[in-house]
Amino acid sequence: MTTAPSLDSLQQGLRNRRQVLGDAWVEQSVSNANALNVEFQRLITSYAWDSIWSRPGLDRRTRRIMVLATTAAMGRWEEFELHIRTGLMANPQDADAAPLDLETIKEVLLQTAVYAGVPAGNTGMAITLKVLRELGREPERSSFFPAP
Repeated sequence: MTTAPSLDSLQQGLRNRRQVLGDAWVEQSVSNANALNVEFQRLITSYAWDSIWSRPGLDRRTRRIMVLATTAAMGRWEEFELHIRTGLMANPQDADAAPLDLETIKEVLLQTAVYAGVPAGNTGMAITLKVLRELGREPERSSFFPAP
């Protein structure tokens, strides 16, 4: 017997999801609900987006950073790209939106390369650069060799 999530948990999960991923992404997920995936959508909304993202122990930015490191380490590149994109697009003045900056992403990927392997860091860099280009925010060029 399956226990359905409470309406309160679904509503809070949707609020959290919207703040972190944006309305467009959540609307797409909810509008694509069908007989196969609706229970899964409810599960992740209640369990991940309410039970976990509502916990007081970590702020949302830290949670997003952990998602990036974990998804990169596991090679879950579609989820990594989602959090890179929505983190870069998030309002930098809204802590609940868990905004990201390039310095933070760089540090996450350097740490990931050491602990999860250089290929994970390399793929994470490539995906991040692709998203930055798509957003019209490609980083400025830099010399490979440090200035004397």
